[in-house]
Amino acid sequence: MLIKTKSDVLSSEITDRAVFEARREFIKSATVLSAGLMMPDLGQAEPGKYKEVPIGPYSATLPVTAREDVAGYTNYYEFSTNKQDSTALAKGLKTSPWNVEISGEVEKPGVYQLEDILKDNPLQERIYRFRCVEAWSMVVPWIGFPLGEMLKRFKPTSKARFVEFTTLFNPDVMVGQRSSVLAWPYVEGLRMDEAMHPLALMVTGMYGDELPNQNGAPLRLIVPWKYGFKSIKAIVKIRFSETMPETAWYKSAPSEYGFYANVNPEVPHPRWSQSRERVLGSSIFTPKRTTEKFNGYGEQVASLYSGMDLSKYF
Repeated sequence: MLIKTKSDVLSSEITDRAVFEARREFIKSATVLSAGLMMPDLGQAEPGKYKEVPIGPYSATLPVTAREDVAGYTNYYEFSTNKQDSTALAKGLKTSPWNVEISGEVEKPGVYQLEDILKDNPLQERIYRFRCVEAWSMVVPWIGFPLGEMLKRFKPTSKARFVEFTTLFNPDVMVGQRSSVLAWPYVEGLRMDEAMHPLALMVTGMYGDELPNQNGAPLRLIVPWKYGFKSIKAIVKIRFSETMPETAWYKSAPSEYGFYANVNPEVPHPRWSQSRERVLGSSIFTPKRTTEKFNGYGEQVASLYSGMDLSKYF
């Protein structure tokens, strides 16, 4: 089943799949950056390593954002609050070997090597729309595996109502963690039914390659109907809990960043509107597009919030 159909966008705006497969890495100017900025190396991925990964279900037929825009403009506060700086600063992060600790309300806790997790969870590619809270969006061909399929292997108990994720804490390398901009390490969470929804994806790559460091290597989360800050990077811990986790941005600014963080243009951020968005890499002269509720995935996920006041539980 497709999340989008070609009727959702103008035919002239759609990147033909065959063209995309032939040119995984686009060469275009990054108009969101200053004219004189030289684009740095965009990552340490092994070129084409994931080229043969099959297209998975729920993949949208939408125009894909240029790779260098996605790799060169990131929100990664563990390295910097500047969206361009992480591309260079994250190069020193060692992502192999990588372990993930599983704990809490689960029958199979332990420390698991990422390579073993990957053996048990076949990769697939999915093209998802991705929305940042600061009113820009992008469409990315992520490569990963369904979060819920992985979580089931650890056998959550009946007490597991939430899943908490924690980012690596390494201020020697992740220099942004030396600041007090957030309470480190970064923590995010989902309700169990959200985590088990087939749209939620654990990601290890993008654009046919391994995930670059600045985009969250080696393991990050993508929850396409929520704002980007829910999609935690460099995951080292997953804890199943009976109570709602205290997430990083909620602790920092609870009036601005709620636990649910569903894309909802009807609920403005206290300091700006959420009703319009600009596609990353587009010209400043290109009109902004209307933000879609649940980022356009309402048909698939709205039932998760039936009966909830989404202006209260934002």
